[in-house]
Amino acid sequence: MTFAHKKISTLLGAALLAGAGFAPLSAHALDIKLGHVLAPSHSWNKAAEGFAAEVKEKTGGRVNFILFPSGQLGNEKTMLEGLQIGSQGAAIIGSGSLQPIEPKFGVVELPYTWSTSQQAYKAFDGELGDALAKLADKKNLTIISWWENGFRHVTNNRGAVNKPADLAGLKTRVTPDKMRLDTFTALGANPAPLAFGELYSALQQKVFDAQENPLSIIYTSSFFEVQKYLSLTGHVWGPASLIISKPVWNRISADDKKVVQAAADKWRDAQRKMISDSDQQFVAQLKDKGMQVNEVDKTAFAAAVEPVWKTYSVTYGPELMALVQKYREAK
Repeated sequence: MTFAHKKISTLLGAALLAGAGFAPLSAHALDIKLGHVLAPSHSWNKAAEGFAAEVKEKTGGRVNFILFPSGQLGNEKTMLEGLQIGSQGAAIIGSGSLQPIEPKFGVVELPYTWSTSQQAYKAFDGELGDALAKLADKKNLTIISWWENGFRHVTNNRGAVNKPADLAGLKTRVTPDKMRLDTFTALGANPAPLAFGELYSALQQKVFDAQENPLSIIYTSSFFEVQKYLSLTGHVWGPASLIISKPVWNRISADDKKVVQAAADKWRDAQRKMISDSDQQFVAQLKDKGMQVNEVDKTAFAAAVEPVWKTYSVTYGPELMALVQKYREAK
């Protein structure tokens, strides 16, 4: 092989590694891109910074996660495609976004499943989370730990939502999955999907009257600038998945995998605490920003979405639904 051929071969090898979501820092190091769609001020990013720093320190720089917040690597659909083929290394993804890849992930979107966050933690850190991680593994995705998106609430510009009838005809942006569309249709709204990165401008331009998201996202995305009413519907508690592309995960040594897993679990707990500690603070801050905030009768909302449960129980199957019910009924 000539010198020129050797150089081309070396460059091609480096390009292939970079395209697989990691690049060689040295003979024993991986530089892994970790993306998500939320703002740098959100708890996902703050916890991811701690996670990345801890992994780098404890692996002696052999594993280095580099953060790309605010959708720099694309929306969640784009990032999931990259994770599956290995062109992106890692991501934090709202778990419901895995539905196009595996429809059974829609089970995390069932409305009014969990009455408290602690109930949900037990389910996702237990058998329900294990069952879903096995489904993801078949799609080339390694779920390292379950983080939190939190309870979702409705904001709008028409008026306070106190009961399902108040949603009638309200043009509402929802996440691009059928479960959420069917939930808000059952509640009487006029829902439509839109990528998160386009949401602020769509609300500003009044393409949508309303949207639904956790308090942390409502605040850190400055939706108070373009929405007047916040109604604490708590219609869905959403997990988030810290995912590493399976081909990238397989490149990490057994010892370093233990470090990554321990750090992921530690910062999962820290991220959840950030959510729980900040929710009441966000309500006060959103009020200070001029939003009108109201509680709702959740019993009436839960009753309105019962047909959604009946429809989707068939899709998710008896085994998965049994796990949901097990943790839902646990004290």
